[in-house]
Amino acid sequence: MLLEMKVPSPGESISEVEIAQWLVEDGDYVEKDQEIAEVDSDKATLALPAEESGTIKLVAEEGDTVAVGQVVCIIDTDGVGEAKPSSTPQEDNPQVSPPKQATKPVDAKATPLAKAIISQNDLLAKDVKGSGEGGKILKEDVIEAMASVKTDGPRGTDRKKMSMLRRKVAQRLVSVKNDTAMLTTFNEVDMSAIFAIRKEYKEIFKEKYGVGLGFMSFFTKAITTALKEFPDVNAQIDGKEVIYHNYADISIAVSAPKGLMVPVIRNAELMNFKEVESEVKRLAIRARDGKITPDEMLGGTFTITNGGVFGSMLSTPIINPPQSAILGMHNIIERPMAVNGKVEIRPIMYVALSYDHRIIDGRESVGFLVRVKECLEDPTTHLLGGDVKKTLGL
Repeated sequence: MLLEMKVPSPGESISEVEIAQWLVEDGDYVEKDQEIAEVDSDKATLALPAEESGTIKLVAEEGDTVAVGQVVCIIDTDGVGEAKPSSTPQEDNPQVSPPKQATKPVDAKATPLAKAIISQNDLLAKDVKGSGEGGKILKEDVIEAMASVKTDGPRGTDRKKMSMLRRKVAQRLVSVKNDTAMLTTFNEVDMSAIFAIRKEYKEIFKEKYGVGLGFMSFFTKAITTALKEFPDVNAQIDGKEVIYHNYADISIAVSAPKGLMVPVIRNAELMNFKEVESEVKRLAIRARDGKITPDEMLGGTFTITNGGVFGSMLSTPIINPPQSAILGMHNIIERPMAVNGKVEIRPIMYVALSYDHRIIDGRESVGFLVRVKECLEDPTTHLLGGDVKKTLGL
């Protein structure tokens, strides 16, 4: 029986995808649920599994843009799996390398040393201009000729088509720069208190819940706390109206093999530390393995991006539309700080808030970031209700 495999809908509002890569070849035998292709939508790269076992015939080619519901391959379910024929053994069909050609004799009008250098460097005597008596080639002539033909290395170029996801990201980034009044405000956070809490409870937390007590849960809880006090930062513009959200869906920027993914933690304001860490881990693994779905990246009212994992000291993150703000985390460096009139070494992180000035004024943006700073520098009071062990469930 011939089974026509059609492109499934990867998510709401997606009408077409692009065949990024076939993982099998025309005529191969495939097993049911075997990944046979990677397809790009404008939101994610997804794997296409075989619906049945059989011999496959490819209908679409790599790079083709196909509509949802379009046939991309046909599986003959009556096909029987057969091992691919191995390459012919070398002993049955020996491939003898041609004998190395002898070095061409060097023009007699050269000194013995010049002849030796020419032969060792695969030069041709006709390419060397002799400066000796009667045009004889000297050692200096060969060295000069060698210097003149040296290059700076290969200068080739390669072209590769941008994926549909990358093209969509590019369009969105340009749109943000053109269509928003984006500004960035900065602050610094003393991470000493969070370091102390993690040092004391990280292993206990991991042993009980199976996930680490990372920085992301502290930042997520600090942000959801500040969003309640500064609702404009959690809003978005829709035409002539402003949409205010009474919930906090936090988008987390995750680096994946196919590029940057931004899955969403739904109702993060209702989660405890364990739930935030578990969800961050789950989404990061799915993004890394290429299993994240468009539905898991739709929505989001505010974004966190962490350039610190790559060593970034400071940056101006770009807004994730249609959201109105994004917080950039950076690397943590021990810096000398003035504390109560004395210089102390503290672990400091610079944070950056990029925001759309059309909807968020300077007072709100600065106030929001200051509130986040307060929560992070005194998490016991502002995030853990004064009782670390109880709030962490330990």
